[in-house]
Amino acid sequence: MWQNFYPTMMNWGQQGYSMMGWGGGCSGGSGSFGFRSLGLLLLIIWSLAWKGMALWKASREGSRPWFVALLVINTAGILEILYLYVFSKKDGPVEEHHHKA
Repeated sequence: MWQNFYPTMMNWGQQGYSMMGWGGGCSGGSGSFGFRSLGLLLLIIWSLAWKGMALWKASREGSRPWFVALLVINTAGILEILYLYVFSKKDGPVEEHHHKA
């Protein structure tokens, strides 16, 4: 069984299917910055933006379970958007506290 698998793995990198090649563009070369890399970069920026907003709001509300869940679970912004618009407290008018001297 392993005799058939091992030669396939040895030739895998020679056929352009290397696990290290995130580049790839239209030509499939691993040295170019292609569509896959651009898509991955945009996904990372999208996810980090939503994660930052959701973590900030969870922290301000003092919601430790949500903060930890949002920090650990990566859902490309889906859980973060749900938290911000469905599960978190709605922002109301800001109350000012005046201290008497």
